[in-house]
Amino acid sequence: MKLTLKKEHWQYYAQLMRLNRPIGTYLLLWPTLWALWIAAEGLPSLWILVVFSLGVFLMRSAGCVINDFADRDFDAHVERTRQRPLAQNKVSSSEAITLFLVLVLLALGLVLTLNWLTIGLSVIALLLASMYPFMKRYTYYPQAVLGAAFSWGIPMAFAAITGEVPHIVWLIYISTLLWVLAYDTLYGMVDRDDDLKLGLKSTAILFGEMDLALVGMIQAMFLFGMLLVGQQLDLTFYYYIAWATSVALIAGQMWRCRKRHPKECFNAFLNNNYVGMSLFLGLVLHYWLG
Repeated sequence: MKLTLKKEHWQYYAQLMRLNRPIGTYLLLWPTLWALWIAAEGLPSLWILVVFSLGVFLMRSAGCVINDFADRDFDAHVERTRQRPLAQNKVSSSEAITLFLVLVLLALGLVLTLNWLTIGLSVIALLLASMYPFMKRYTYYPQAVLGAAFSWGIPMAFAAITGEVPHIVWLIYISTLLWVLAYDTLYGMVDRDDDLKLGLKSTAILFGEMDLALVGMIQAMFLFGMLLVGQQLDLTFYYYIAWATSVALIAGQMWRCRKRHPKECFNAFLNNNYVGMSLFLGLVLHYWLG
């Protein structure tokens, strides 16, 4: 297995890594940054920040590559994904696997500079990232597996900074998992008709006509969890202003999706970037000015 060095192939590799669509990187980065700031009680060390920021980018990119590899026989039949390089046979399966391994090894090189607890936790991160793309064949909850993967940077961040994984980690972790479950269900609503034709599974399909009601309930549980985080950590009003902003953003998402138009569901999914950003800014202001 090898990577082709022709210019057009590097463009296809960039598409496989979703370099043109960084929303997934942002959504993975925000909870990791929440955890880093809470664990360090403010700005973490520069090296820790570099390792986790680059690690987020590399693992999200690797996750996109393995996702396209897993879905290579389905993507050509879905309107949103039919132009992907593997679906168009512009990149071979062996090239995709090679690219995935290169990205994972680069991420491993970064994590090996941290303590043994963080290294051990990174193995679970890799397993979750590798499992997720195949889950839509076997369970209606692939979004929950994605939530577990996207939230795993939280215990890793605490392990890297404090050398332990305190109880507060799991409150943040479960809350974040619920958030990912909710916004990825909105994402799944975009492809629901195509997924039904292909026999694939998702929470968007499972929830059916109750989709928006259940997404709203899951988002409410996420918000309640993050409210408890603020109380447990005795955070100042800067955080609660950010939390209230997140409530307003999520309410706007629910309103936007009320007619279940695929484009509006996708825009609501994208809007979660601002939810993550808002909570992060609240934490930054708390530790800086609180």
